Amino acid sequence: MLEQELLIQKHFRYFLSEGYEGKKKLLIALHGYGQLAFYFAKKFESIPNDYALLVPEGMHRFYLQGSSGRVGASWMTKEARETDIQDNLSYLNQLLSQVMEKHVFDEISLLGFSQGGATAARWFYQGPKRFDQFILWASVFPPDIEKPENMEANCHFVLGKNDPYYDTEAQEKECAYYSEIGYQIHRFDGKHDIDAETLKQLIR
Repeated sequence: MLEQELLIQKHFRYFLSEGYEGKKKLLIALHGYGQLAFYFAKKFESIPNDYALLVPEGMHRFYLQGSSGRVGASWMTKEARETDIQDNLSYLNQLLSQVMEKHVFDEISLLGFSQGGATAARWFYQGPKRFDQFILWASVFPPDIEKPENMEANCHFVLGKNDPYYDTEAQEKECAYYSEIGYQIHRFDGKHDIDAETLKQLIR
């Protein structure tokens, strides 16, 4: 059997602030594994009034437990990974172009949380000049991207001190890695989640 691919049109869901045309700045937030964009957006309700919020949803939705009940979304799995990377980037590029056709923002910040951080990183490094700020939140740097050198971008790495996905050794290792490639490091007293106070400090 020969594996083949078929390119078709597909609808992708995203959420965008009402009245975004009146905002000067845009925050794009990519959710983590098993989250939905609508609920993830609620974690950003305290952002400054001059920001609009754009929350794309991962293209793969699934039941979180069994075959019914709560639904979550994912950006990709290990299966057909390269194709999903290409589709994610195409989706995000078209989405931003569509939004910018109606309103041009003075500043654009990109935030990727957990699994969404890898997708956000791939998007950012595809064209870093499009973004004024990049925030990787509790996310491992994607192994398919070469380690950036002499980076001048405004990049940040955020990690909760009690994040269950990172033991003490892993936390130190990740923070050292991001510091080495030019990221500003931010720690907060919390777990694997968006911390409102830390977020305010980053996008004030």
